[in-house]
Amino acid sequence: MKYTINKGIGRSVEFKGLKAQYLFLFAGGLLAVFVLLVIFYTAGVDQWACIGFGAGAASALVFYTFRMNAKYGEHGLMKLAAARRRPRYLINRKGACRFLNRRKEVRHA
Repeated sequence: MKYTINKGIGRSVEFKGLKAQYLFLFAGGLLAVFVLLVIFYTAGVDQWACIGFGAGAASALVFYTFRMNAKYGEHGLMKLAAARRRPRYLINRKGACRFLNRRKEVRHA
């Protein structure tokens, strides 16, 4: 089978509908689920519990990654991160007369 990853110069990476940062989030999430499975199995957790956890975690990861991709779009995660850093409102506690009366500039000789 032949899979095309990039469809042109200047366009973002896309694979099976996942675009840009969602593709990397998806791959990193699957790697994290695999590492957790290995840790659980070597710690002595029951084999069927490991399989159930792996299947459930991977299914949830696939569902939520594709859902975020459809909901927020290509640059949506960056927009959400920027919105969290932006203040909801600005507070100005200076008196109104301070804005009306300008201070005289002091010149240093």
